[in-house]
Amino acid sequence: MQAKQMMLGLLGSAILGGGVAVGGYKLLEPERAITPQSVAADPNVRYTSELRSSNYVVPEGLNFTAAAASVTPAVVHVTTEYAPKPSQNGSAQMDPFLRQFFGDDFEQYHGRGQGQGVQQGSGSGVIIAANGYIVTNNHVIDKADKITVVMDDKRKFDAELVGTDPTTDLALLKVKADNLPFIRYGNSDQVKVGEWVLAVGNPFNLNSTVTAGIISAKGRNISILRDQKGMGIESFLQTDAVVNPGNSGGALVNLNGDLIGINSAIASQTGSFVGYSFAVPSSIVSKVIDDLLKYKVVQRALLGVSIQEVDATLASEKKLSTLNGVYVQSLTEGSSASEAGIKPGDIITEINGTKVNTSSQLQEQVARFRPGDKIKVTYLRGSDARTATATLRNATGTTDIIREEVSAAIKYEGATLVPVSKQEMNKLGLDGGAKISGIGKSNFRETGIADGFIITRIDKNRVTKPQDVEKFLEAAKSSEGALVEGVYPDGRKAYYPIGQAE
Repeated sequence: MQAKQMMLGLLGSAILGGGVAVGGYKLLEPERAITPQSVAADPNVRYTSELRSSNYVVPEGLNFTAAAASVTPAVVHVTTEYAPKPSQNGSAQMDPFLRQFFGDDFEQYHGRGQGQGVQQGSGSGVIIAANGYIVTNNHVIDKADKITVVMDDKRKFDAELVGTDPTTDLALLKVKADNLPFIRYGNSDQVKVGEWVLAVGNPFNLNSTVTAGIISAKGRNISILRDQKGMGIESFLQTDAVVNPGNSGGALVNLNGDLIGINSAIASQTGSFVGYSFAVPSSIVSKVIDDLLKYKVVQRALLGVSIQEVDATLASEKKLSTLNGVYVQSLTEGSSASEAGIKPGDIITEINGTKVNTSSQLQEQVARFRPGDKIKVTYLRGSDARTATATLRNATGTTDIIREEVSAAIKYEGATLVPVSKQEMNKLGLDGGAKISGIGKSNFRETGIADGFIITRIDKNRVTKPQDVEKFLEAAKSSEGALVEGVYPDGRKAYYPIGQAE
């Protein structure tokens, strides 16, 4: 009984509007990863152009053994390590020059403090390609110092973080291995409420656990990603297959063994399963993972409308002729919807022939596309049904595809400056920077900067790549110097005046 109470105590945190991320706990077990469709060894192939049909016939004397046997080898255990956070005690008094610029409440690189020991977490992941690509939840690996993948056959690999998308809670890992078992994408659009599904993952560190249930609902929004600046995409598959902490990032499959979703959250106020769990549908997973493989950055397409779901109250207030669709409250100036002729007061009923009755359904349909893609929007203006073709745009209002800039390492003033790795940026919450080394034999040796320091800002200029450091410091030589701001790999912030007059 005491052990049970201790377990429930560990699980009792992280309640998010009734939805709990099934692996977002440090010192607990995060969940598993997702898997793309038929993934080949060539990462340049678009794995997601087609989703497998799932028109299977339920066998007489329903049996889950074939699907379980085919999926289990491709679902992995993802373990993570987190360095102890530096103590605030014992730091040296702040330099008066720095106080003038930043006040008294910033962390300074003086005195390492005492750590609390390495923290650990775990979850699940899905192998989507024979050459080692693995999908999991972003919250499973978020800010981890080290990511390790344990195969069903007990092989263990260090994993590289390829990319993340917090707005869908997905992440892509890569291990150095070939000829791995992998899962093919199924078509989540074809999944029907009441259909049998299996959840495969590693709850409570219990490897290769399979549970069965049915699809309870589709297009669910549980507001668990509401902190993503309004850009979170929630259109979950809801199932009553048992999912617990450690299942996050694991596979939700149909009886063909095709991936139809990535298990991400549970509806719970205790942290453990009490009836329903939620999975990111493969229609979203496949597109997000394909973007990360091709561009390292997710290509988010926007229609540019502010919408409200139609209900009886809104229909009465606005004298609407239908209870279906989503009501257009306003449009962004110059948006794709505006240029397609859609106006406030219109009711969007379909995207490319698929009915949309909720905000999450509309988001899901648009999120499948990239800036520059054209979609067909069906809408009502009064009782008049109309159709328009909208060319989707990105957040900056253009149709451009955004590609991650690949920066080269440089030598400057005798030191080496290199780009910050994706995993380190994710761990430290950075969107760029330049890591410096070789301080001892460089012109930086008298500044106090130590090897490994990541420069993120010089005066008011943001540093995103090594070349920025050279540009901003060269420009500062004609002035009275510069203030270099940054962070060490253990999370400690520091500020160094360079070239200041004595």
